[in-house]
Amino acid sequence: MLNKGVTLRGLEVFEALAEYGSVARASEITGLSQPAVSQQIRNLQTALGTDLIDHSKRPMQLTAAGRAYLARAREVLSQLRMAESELTVMDLNHLTQLSMGIIDDFDNDLTPRLVTKLAESMTRCRFRLVTAPSHEIINAIHAGDLHMAITAVAPETVDSMTEYPLARDPFILVAPSGYLSSTGDMSQKLQDLPMLRYGQEQLIGRQIEAALNRVHFSVPHRFEIGSNPSLMAMVSRGIGWAITTPLGYLRAARFHDQVEAHPLPFPQFSRQISLLASGDWADTVPRDVAHTMRGLIQAHMVTPAIERFPWLDGAFTILEADT
Repeated sequence: MLNKGVTLRGLEVFEALAEYGSVARASEITGLSQPAVSQQIRNLQTALGTDLIDHSKRPMQLTAAGRAYLARAREVLSQLRMAESELTVMDLNHLTQLSMGIIDDFDNDLTPRLVTKLAESMTRCRFRLVTAPSHEIINAIHAGDLHMAITAVAPETVDSMTEYPLARDPFILVAPSGYLSSTGDMSQKLQDLPMLRYGQEQLIGRQIEAALNRVHFSVPHRFEIGSNPSLMAMVSRGIGWAITTPLGYLRAARFHDQVEAHPLPFPQFSRQISLLASGDWADTVPRDVAHTMRGLIQAHMVTPAIERFPWLDGAFTILEADT
């Protein structure tokens, strides 16, 4: 049995406080007052008989015991959120047709899970699913060929659409295993090995190029690859390095033994994954689908990625509707 005083709410408050280092921010995230947040932490520490937070530092930091307990608490919360997501039943029985596009980053895992849940909820619906790169999905929904789309977005993407933010997907660097782990100047190593770029017709390729220009990072333009699996395969074979995102990395699981992920050596930037709904769609259906998708992304993408790469914590994250 759990010690008296260890509650689900207490674990959620502890997780929020650990992530943001501020009672005020934890209060916003959890919807509790600041005194209630402090009380939850006191109750949890009393129940465990140890200090989890070092209040003498600003922002607040975890003690050694706190860091160890956070890892376990996150596992528990992740499993509960996954269970909640799997139990969520969307009321889609009234739909007669639905055309939906999903970014191909989710092909391996999330799209089958989401489609299974949709199929269970749509007993009288003619359903069409398209998986493709973001730029093709965006063009299709703007052309009226899709009712909803889950895709990476740019500011101009959401014109005339209702947007439901899902996740922030930060850009990371991937290189052949061991190439950047050895001693030496990283910038020089990135000049010595070619950069493998995404195709510039793709939204992700244009976003990366714009960010490199902003930070004045220049490398020769030799390789332009239109397929994420092909790009990751080339990295795994030592042909070059690339800038991708956690979603792109996770999608290429078969290359993980030959590819290493690293933080960018210059200021971080990210892309946003959102659900877009055409203007003639009622709010309830896309809102329910977005809620389900956030749970799936958290359980099957964000949590495993942060467990493997703790430096992604706070950067690779779920976005709520008002973000």
